[in-house]
Amino acid sequence: MAPPMVGCAALAPFPFSPPWVLAPMEGVTNAAVREVLAGYGPVGLVCTEFVRIAGEKISKPYLQRQVDRLPHVPLSVQVMGNDPELMAQAGRVVAEAGADVVDLNLGCPTANAARKGVGAALLKEPERLARLLGTMRGSVPGLLSAKLRAGFDTSDDALRNARLVEDAGLDYLAVHPRRRVDHYRGVADWRIIALVRRHLRIPVIGNGDVWYARSALEMFEQTGCDAVMIGRPALRNPWIFRQLAELRAGAEPYRPSGQDIAAHLRRLAEALVAREPGPGYSAIGPLKEQLNYLCRAVSDSAQLHRTLLRTQTVAELLDAADEAFGALPEHRLDLGPAPRPWASIASGVGVAPRALER
Repeated sequence: MAPPMVGCAALAPFPFSPPWVLAPMEGVTNAAVREVLAGYGPVGLVCTEFVRIAGEKISKPYLQRQVDRLPHVPLSVQVMGNDPELMAQAGRVVAEAGADVVDLNLGCPTANAARKGVGAALLKEPERLARLLGTMRGSVPGLLSAKLRAGFDTSDDALRNARLVEDAGLDYLAVHPRRRVDHYRGVADWRIIALVRRHLRIPVIGNGDVWYARSALEMFEQTGCDAVMIGRPALRNPWIFRQLAELRAGAEPYRPSGQDIAAHLRRLAEALVAREPGPGYSAIGPLKEQLNYLCRAVSDSAQLHRTLLRTQTVAELLDAADEAFGALPEHRLDLGPAPRPWASIASGVGVAPRALER
């Protein structure tokens, strides 16, 4: 099933297939996580966590190390900063090091990013944003994209900011339809994605609250977006890309078991250690971070989560996960293509901003 188009069609198609993307997530989408998630099902593009660009000059070796590509999946490297010249230099280095896409972070909602005038804070300064976009476009060879929020403290200017991206000559745009002040609270207003899609001629990626594979199909249908970007839901259900491909092909989607979750943690541990072989490295921290998401797919998981967090070593954690997840009955797992009746994840859309009336 091809995603429907509403309003004006993109002049060029989204450049990757299948049209769904693993989102950039700070402290999470490291190379090991990207490798393991991409191994479960087809994904058109995977994104790094953001790379901070600050100071008086860039570190070329550091930037080149961020381009850790999988052999079979295109890579987008996200950069975050506000100095046009430094960002342009960084983007060129990343592109020349082999990144398939250089992506500009216009969505980070943290207080630290707001103080430094980066991420979503740039949405308050259209002239500065336009200079940054234009300078980067003039320097970066190949594909250049941006990921933005609906706005900083209002979504009234969502379309204006999206048009700045298009007017600067970027190749596509990802839209997360929450404001910076929302952080990840409430619901993502998909109508903002539809608004942007109706008015732009570059491909538009929808992002936000795609908690299930069926949610992705609904986003395609409701917004007309050219691709869907999935972040936290892919950590909660690492098989979501497989399920999405199966649904679009008309096949019965895979339903993971508790044993699958335990095996997933072991794969992550192996991938983390393989990429961080230095003395004293332990994968215990990153694995516990993943548990924060995986346990959300289990009903009444508070005690299970606490038990796993009390483990002290990787071996202890993995053994405890084998026992805890392996014993879970299927009805306690919310890992299907659609939510269980007991699932508490928010769905729907929020209050329409005034921009939608234009």
